Amino acid sequence: MSLNETELSGYLNTCWQFSWPQWIVLSLIINIFLYAFSIGLYLFIDGTCRKNKLQVQDHPVTGSDFILSLMTIGCNCLVMLIGVFLWKNSWIELGRDYSGVLIFTEVLALLLLMDLMMYFFHYAAHLPVVYKMLHGKHHEHVSTNFLSLFVLHPLETIGFGLMMLVLLMGYDFSVISISIYLLLNLIWGTIGHLNREFFPSRFDRLFIGTTRFHNQHHVDETKNFGFYTSIWDRLFGTYR
Repeated sequence: MSLNETELSGYLNTCWQFSWPQWIVLSLIINIFLYAFSIGLYLFIDGTCRKNKLQVQDHPVTGSDFILSLMTIGCNCLVMLIGVFLWKNSWIELGRDYSGVLIFTEVLALLLLMDLMMYFFHYAAHLPVVYKMLHGKHHEHVSTNFLSLFVLHPLETIGFGLMMLVLLMGYDFSVISISIYLLLNLIWGTIGHLNREFFPSRFDRLFIGTTRFHNQHHVDETKNFGFYTSIWDRLFGTYR
């Protein structure tokens, strides 16, 4: 075991001993930081990339959207605390193999499996009754802004989180793989809700869920339900 692995194991052992108030505070700090990071990344890209505008104007930032985005932070904190509970009660086990090849494989597996699960979850969110009750608010953002990623009904946010917890209960992913995946998920979601294309056009041919790919979903709600890739949309006939 290298020094880095020893230190990581030490951090995990320290976290294991945290009280629930400490976990609540830590969860809030992490999720507020990620929220601010996403907004900062969006504004940075939007301010430095002046080409490939997808919509004429950004969706206006409203007070109700801001409040809903703060509720999303709270829901993400709840999901994290549920994950901690499952970990402390041995429903979730963390892998201890930190080799580069395994971490890459685990991150890739998380991306593809979550993409498949989110495809069906997202498709179900567009069923008329569910759409009216839950998902319609998000689609008021035909054009997007820096809050669009976080404008979700609380049940949607919790549902996405619970899907990941199910995967973590089924396989012992390492904390490094989980952390990398969560960071990629945030970055991808932020870029996917830009109002200008971020990816080169050739990425469409690589089955990657580009900014334009997700923007087309906001324009035509019957197409492009995938998140990281267009694989499942192409397979199930919902690709535009």
